[in-house]
Amino acid sequence: MTVTTPSAGAADHWADELWAAVAAGSESAARAVAFGALNAGVSPESVLLDVIAEVQARVGHAWAANRMTVAQEHAATAVNDRVVTALAHHPAVLDATPRDSRGRVTVSCVDGEWHAFPARLLAQVLSLHGWEVDHLGAQVPTPHLIGRLHRSAPVALALSASLAPRLPAAHTAITAAQAAGVPVLAGGAAFGPDGCYARLLGADGWAGHARGAAEWLADGPPAPVRHQPLDDLPHLADQEYTLVSRSAPRLVGAVMSGLAERVPAVRGYAEVQLQRTAEDIAHIVDFLAAALYTDDRDLFGRFLTWTAGVLTVRAVPAASLLPALDVLRHELRDLPRSVTILDHGRTVVDVLTDPPNVLHQHQHHGNPA
Repeated sequence: MTVTTPSAGAADHWADELWAAVAAGSESAARAVAFGALNAGVSPESVLLDVIAEVQARVGHAWAANRMTVAQEHAATAVNDRVVTALAHHPAVLDATPRDSRGRVTVSCVDGEWHAFPARLLAQVLSLHGWEVDHLGAQVPTPHLIGRLHRSAPVALALSASLAPRLPAAHTAITAAQAAGVPVLAGGAAFGPDGCYARLLGADGWAGHARGAAEWLADGPPAPVRHQPLDDLPHLADQEYTLVSRSAPRLVGAVMSGLAERVPAVRGYAEVQLQRTAEDIAHIVDFLAAALYTDDRDLFGRFLTWTAGVLTVRAVPAASLLPALDVLRHELRDLPRSVTILDHGRTVVDVLTDPPNVLHQHQHHGNPA
């Protein structure tokens, strides 16, 4: 099957139109734009990837830049998701979908991963390329996923994860699927720049976008590599990841107590501020655990850089992260890899911020699910 791609200008035009509709929360207007693009001769794949996916990326950037609330971001994502569903029944899409199946592919999010839209797009694109797609959606527990693979016997599993704390669950799913004889193609932001963590965790392939996934499948998935998780990550033998991940609730409580002692402003926080502060600290602990799992301090540094940017556009100084990092370092002072990662994180934040090192009295930001 040959799929044509319109000029960048044409895709940009339709993306701008769809953005206006999605930002307004109008499903009918968004559907009309997508149908209009198809009727104008834009290929179904391009509507999905050059228009809808582009707009979804803008939604994420708008939330991070504080131009969308969490509710607006969720509403926009829901509109885009329903447009993808509507497109599946459009005559242009039905005509472009091969009638003879090339085989079955399972598309699933990692256990704990709620960001299902990238997998949703991938499932639709693979259908356009002639694959029979078993799309399982968000947050699929690994035992249920493996049971499904045994029953459906796909030629490959496309595994999606957006957040780095999902990497341990992804690793479990990868090794279990390969043990069941199913090769795994990893995709999503969780797998790091250029898919570096996909390779680290032993995935059979990685694709940075849906077109790359279709190309990987078209070339013929390789026989799955069978391996043991500890063989992939020998540094896990020091148990630091296990200690930090299992003690996460205690660590969050200890950091909250430490902040109250070090920063008087925290003692005056309202209940909602305390709750959101605890949520922020929980994210820090989660990403520290992910950095321990991968033995990559840069994973933690990238998370703090992103978090500092989100805080800054909300008028919260990046320096507000420093006391929490200091207290967490004190709590984990006997764990050398944790200390190294936290010291690196503090250096990253120091570069991004201008002293003083004080926790700014503020209403903490929300974090979209």
